[in-house]
Amino acid sequence: MKKVLAITACPNGIAHTYMAAENLQKAAEEAGIEIKVETQGSIGVENEFTQKEIEEADGIIIAADKSVDKSRFNNLLLVETGVQEGIHKADELINQIINEEADVYQTNTGETKEHKEKMKDKETQNPFYRHLMNGVSYMIPFVVVGGLLIALSLSLGGTATEEGIQVADDTVWATLLAVGEASFGFMVPILAGFIAMSIADRPGLAPGMIGGYIAANGGFYGSPEAEAGFLGGIAAGFLAGYIAKWIKSWKVPSVVQPVMPILVIPLLASIIVALIFIFVIGSPIAFIFSGLTEWLAGMEGASSIVLAIILGAMIAFDMGGPVNKVAFFFGAAMVAEGNIEIMGPIAVAICIPPLGMGLATLLNKRKYEKPEQEGGKAALAMGLVGITEGAIPFAAKDPLRVIPSLMTGAIVGSVIAMMFSVGNNVPHGGPVVAAFGAINGVIMYFVAIIIGTIVTALMVNLLKKDITTG
Repeated sequence: MKKVLAITACPNGIAHTYMAAENLQKAAEEAGIEIKVETQGSIGVENEFTQKEIEEADGIIIAADKSVDKSRFNNLLLVETGVQEGIHKADELINQIINEEADVYQTNTGETKEHKEKMKDKETQNPFYRHLMNGVSYMIPFVVVGGLLIALSLSLGGTATEEGIQVADDTVWATLLAVGEASFGFMVPILAGFIAMSIADRPGLAPGMIGGYIAANGGFYGSPEAEAGFLGGIAAGFLAGYIAKWIKSWKVPSVVQPVMPILVIPLLASIIVALIFIFVIGSPIAFIFSGLTEWLAGMEGASSIVLAIILGAMIAFDMGGPVNKVAFFFGAAMVAEGNIEIMGPIAVAICIPPLGMGLATLLNKRKYEKPEQEGGKAALAMGLVGITEGAIPFAAKDPLRVIPSLMTGAIVGSVIAMMFSVGNNVPHGGPVVAAFGAINGVIMYFVAIIIGTIVTALMVNLLKKDITTG
């Protein structure tokens, strides 16, 4: 029995895509041949061909009114036409394959080999990792652009105050700072949205981004300071993706199917994700945030070294998330009370994650892909002005190796700063605060940063495998 593949697609990806698929399937049944139809509609790619199916097929019919990648169909009989012909002339298209009236498609051999390798990797790769990497890859430009704009504005236009490094209003630096913060604001929603899109295709994008936005804004669950950060964004992305994918699997009447991907799936998935995140996930985060704050406040009289260990670990754990913010706000409160020797170790820990990852990419390029190497340079710039989030792309991609390394380096740096009574008069971190004259014990401040950075870089490179060996 002949085996035929078909792809149907139209620009809107709603009715015509599925009408053509249905008619081609009917025509194949009448002709007594086996067919599999891959639809590329607004709901995303469905029934995607495996490499094995492509290799076993006799021919491929592409009934599409938009561009379709044909590189995977080398040496197959190919019939390419518009989606209307797929609807109205399905039997003729099928007969062209049966009677071998179509031309054999030939493409660049190297391109085909590369596509086959990608298909093989996709079919064998851990799906969790693949979905996560999709989100991380789209998030990186927002982190880099936002971080560098913030770094530029703070370093060139900032002044040290009791409230941190401030940029004067009505200046170009204030504008750049606002743009950089806006870019940072997209970071978690983009991460979550494209994780969800990887799982459920386009119907997952809106609920994923909405879930990510909720994760990044603690006001939704009663504590503006308790935003869930990038870890919450990852959770929101997977939650949204699998909920949308579940809704996609519902059997619905054909009259409803066209509006499923553009209305029903995004709407229902967004509502479910929002309710779960706000009432099930978000509330415990706010509760933990409050508890951690009270716990740290009760530790003021405890061993300073133990406190430094705890603060360093918290700062590096989620890099701008709730745990990080508890430690930071605790240090800022101590500055307001006149105790500047708590903020000193915190300021050291703040910059070690991005500096450590930047140094790691320079020390051993074999462990990092080209985009990561470029991201490492940006992380170095962000670390200099105390933007911990510069390490987030690395942590999101490989949390089990990266986060412990970040925490270890931050702990080492924090302890050194505490041992030598390094003080910081400004609630901010990184070498930039020393440049503004806000540090007491500036030599040991830099010693602590350098040692912590080296510890992180060496540890993460020891734990990570070369990219060529997996």
